[in-house]
Amino acid sequence: MPGFIVGLIVTLHISVCICLMASILLQSGKGGGLAGTFGAGSSQTLFGGRGAATFLSRATTTLAVIFFITSLTLGLQASRSATGGRSLIQEDARRRGQQRTTETPGGGAPEPTGAQTSGAPNAGPPAAPAAGSPAAPPAPPPGNTGNGTQAPATGGK
Repeated sequence: MPGFIVGLIVTLHISVCICLMASILLQSGKGGGLAGTFGAGSSQTLFGGRGAATFLSRATTTLAVIFFITSLTLGLQASRSATGGRSLIQEDARRRGQQRTTETPGGGAPEPTGAQTSGAPNAGPPAAPAAGSPAAPPAPPPGNTGNGTQAPATGGK
């Protein structure tokens, strides 16, 4: 819809909201409501007899119908003008997918290693280096059991 029509519907919607609030507040309830403050007194109606209740109830019904129509129209317009109809989660997934393709060389998946291309099944984690090799982890200090707890002290005996 053009912006002029949407602005017109929003203006109508706001004016109907204000009029609907006024018509609801002017209706007399069990306690008299605001209708009693405008001089209705003991008659409990603003315009006298049954005419006031009929007029206010019809006005409230008409305003409520107009309110619902303008609400639905504005809601449908907002859903149609949303960005591509995608959710934020879908947009985030699309951006992450684009980042992955630009980060990997050549735009594809990384090349497999030689052990995986030989056709042999994966034998598990690589074996630990020998104790004398430079890549071997340092030995735990004496008195340490290796699992993070101290061995009990023997008192030097």
